[in-house]
Amino acid sequence: MSDKNKYKILVTGGAGFIGSNLVDRLVEEGHSVVVVDDLSTGKINLLSPLALFYHQDIRDYKVLEIIFETHHFDYVFHLAAQISVPESVDNPKKDAEINIMGTLNILSLSSKYGVKKIIFSSSGGAIYGENAPIPTTEDFCPNPISPYAISKLACEHYIKFFSKEFSLNYTILRYSNVYGPKQTPKGEAGVVAIFTENMLKNQEVEIYGNGEQIRDFIHVYDVVEANILSINNADNEILNISCNEATSINELFKIMKEETNYKKSPIYQPKRPGDLEVSVLSNEKAKRILNWQPSFNLKEGVKNTIEWYRTSV
Repeated sequence: MSDKNKYKILVTGGAGFIGSNLVDRLVEEGHSVVVVDDLSTGKINLLSPLALFYHQDIRDYKVLEIIFETHHFDYVFHLAAQISVPESVDNPKKDAEINIMGTLNILSLSSKYGVKKIIFSSSGGAIYGENAPIPTTEDFCPNPISPYAISKLACEHYIKFFSKEFSLNYTILRYSNVYGPKQTPKGEAGVVAIFTENMLKNQEVEIYGNGEQIRDFIHVYDVVEANILSINNADNEILNISCNEATSINELFKIMKEETNYKKSPIYQPKRPGDLEVSVLSNEKAKRILNWQPSFNLKEGVKNTIEWYRTSV
C-alpha cells in the first residue's frame, strides 16, 4: 500500500470481539490505528500492540476531544456499544447513555475535526423486529422490540442527521449474528462462543426457548472485510452484512456437537425477553454495492472458531 492510501483511523470498541479483528486487519494494511475502549467487555490481550490504545469511555466528551484534536483522524469505525439485549431490558437508561449519547459524542467530534467518513456497526439482527419479511432487506421499516435495538436505530437516524446538516459521510453496516475468533463466551451475542467453551470443557449447554429460533450467522472475518471495503465504497448507504442463511439454534448445536465430539444434550431454559424468533437478512445490496460476499459457510466458520479456541484460550 502506498503512503497516500495509508490513513489515520480511530476504532472505538477496538479491544472487543469485532473491533480487535478489524484492528488486526487495519494494522496489517499499514494504517495508523488508534483505539478507544473502556474495557467493560473488551480485552486488552486481544488488541494488536501496533495500535495506540486509550482506555477511555465514549461518554467522556472532553477526553474524546483531546484524542480527536491530537490525531485528526481520516476515518472512524464506531463499534463501541452496550451490546447485550438482556442488559438493555434490565437497564435501558444505561444502554441509551452508552449507545446514543456516546455515539453523539463521536458524531459531533467527527464533524468538528473533519473526519472523511464514519463507518457504524449497527445490528440487523435486532433492529428489524418481529414479523419482518424473510429475508429482510434494508428498505423494510425497522420495528425494534428491545432497548438495545431502539438505541442502535436511533444512532442510525442521528448519523443521517449529521450527514444532512454537516456533510458527514457515512456507511451503516447492519450485522446479522456475528461469530468467530476472539468472541468472548459472555452475553447473548456470543452463542457460538458460549457453546464452544462449554462443549470443549464438557460442561452443560443451555438453550433459551425451544431452540427453533432462527438466526443468520456471519463470520467475523467477513464482517471485517465489509468494513474495509466501506472505506472507499457505499457512501451514505445502509447495508446488511449477513450470510442470508437460516439456521436454528438447535441446528447450530448439532453442527458444533459434531465438530467438538460433545456427548451431552442441551438443557432448555425459558425464552429471554427481547429475543427475536426469526432473523435472516438479505445481503444482495452489500454484494452489489461493496462487491462483497461471505467467504465462510456456517460449518467452515464454526470449525475455524473452534480451532482458534483450542489453540488460543
